[in-house]
Amino acid sequence: MLDRSATANQLVDMLGSWHHGGPSYRALADRIRLLVLDGRLPPSTRLPSEREFARALGASRTTVAAAYGVLRESGFLASRRGAASRIQVPSGAGAPGTSHRTNGGPGPGGGAIMPAADPDDEALDLCAAALPAPPGMAAAVEAATYALPTYLRGHGYTPLGVPNLRELLAHRYTERGLPTTPDQILVTGGSLQSFALILRAFVSPGDRVLVEHPTYPNVLEAIRQVPARAVPVPLRPDGWDVAMFEATLRQSAPRLAYLVPDFHNPTGLLMSASTRERVAATAARTRTLTVADETLVDLALDVEPDAMPHPLAAYDRHDRVLLVGSTSKCYWGGLGVGWLRAPASLVPTLLGVRAVTDLGTSILSQLTAAELMVRHEPILTERRSMVRRRRAALVEALAAHLPRWRFELPPGGLSLWCELDAPVSSTLAVLAGQHGVRLAEGPRFGTDGAFERFLRLPYALPEADLAEAVVRLADVSATLAARPDQQRGRPRGGRPHRPAADLTPVVT
Repeated sequence: MLDRSATANQLVDMLGSWHHGGPSYRALADRIRLLVLDGRLPPSTRLPSEREFARALGASRTTVAAAYGVLRESGFLASRRGAASRIQVPSGAGAPGTSHRTNGGPGPGGGAIMPAADPDDEALDLCAAALPAPPGMAAAVEAATYALPTYLRGHGYTPLGVPNLRELLAHRYTERGLPTTPDQILVTGGSLQSFALILRAFVSPGDRVLVEHPTYPNVLEAIRQVPARAVPVPLRPDGWDVAMFEATLRQSAPRLAYLVPDFHNPTGLLMSASTRERVAATAARTRTLTVADETLVDLALDVEPDAMPHPLAAYDRHDRVLLVGSTSKCYWGGLGVGWLRAPASLVPTLLGVRAVTDLGTSILSQLTAAELMVRHEPILTERRSMVRRRRAALVEALAAHLPRWRFELPPGGLSLWCELDAPVSSTLAVLAGQHGVRLAEGPRFGTDGAFERFLRLPYALPEADLAEAVVRLADVSATLAARPDQQRGRPRGGRPHRPAADLTPVVT
């Protein structure tokens, strides 16, 4: 069991305004339950003693003891005589009738996100956060085809990647404030393959890997398949809790940490420069190898690209940070090109691991990616403009048809992280599929059944499709709300819901 704990003061900060009428102990239990379902209190977290918590909360010990008792009875708290009380998520902890076992998942809260098997069917896909190819794709393929003959005389394997692409990537990192040479770049089949290589190279079965909570489902699945253990560190609504990050590194001693600092998937949060400095320093102090996923870094919508913080590795003075990126979000997923930027001393180890999986990425795809990067300014300007329009269309539709769903408008990226008005995410996803809308339910983005009150909604589809998808979701949500069993699952207390139209961008 992980020795992870929440201090009394940390728990009080998480609770915020928790008493909204009724018995105090019941309101306190309900608020802690919401923190568990929201992923802010991960399973196995040790809670403070009743006396310590009551003192920090400014409440009586009787109130705290009664609240803990309610949590034990409902299965959210496990206690043994003489031992601390620890958080757990009971089976079916969301709305009644909801199961946390998702399609294709290995257990509670699991399951990688896969693209639709038939991309030509009529379903509206709000599961994948991916854009169609940009207008310049055909021209880039044509130019790459003309450059291909130079490589035809050789064997065609490129374990490191074609030189031109590696030089372009190194130059781009240098422009962003991180001096980089081509020998630090390894071109892969995508950012997920890059992460898989890192796992194979540096993580053994049974090791721990720190992740943000929520995080990208396919990364959680990759960690499970090692098999290693994901150690979740909750994100606050306004960003990263650095103190919790530091405490978790000390308490659990993970072999690796995986972070998404640039328009985090799924929340869209952007990590500040000062937070990056502290995170890199903590990773160095604890000797924790850290992976920063930059797949969405170029989709800055409300931040000028020149005002973006430097890459996380720019704050690393001890070669503990690796960066992964890909063409999948800003250009096109069909290219199948990603990369890994690592300290030069680690590249031979990564190459050795790669040799047992593949011997290089398609040369034609790499040459196409290079052509796109040469013309990146006009392409990215057009992409950002298109994504802003689609984000606005989704926000407008939600304000009109689902005004009780809450979210913070992300400053970039491709999705909204919506807080529903009841813990019904899994049930909603199943019913929406029957109405021609594909969804990735909240528990996919967490561990042990968290995030039943959340749903990721990408704004990658055309505006008209997004509007139609929201209309269908509103119909499904209304039908679900009218069911007696779901009425019983609605939480008491918690934060008030703000109309989506009133929200303004938040950059952390």
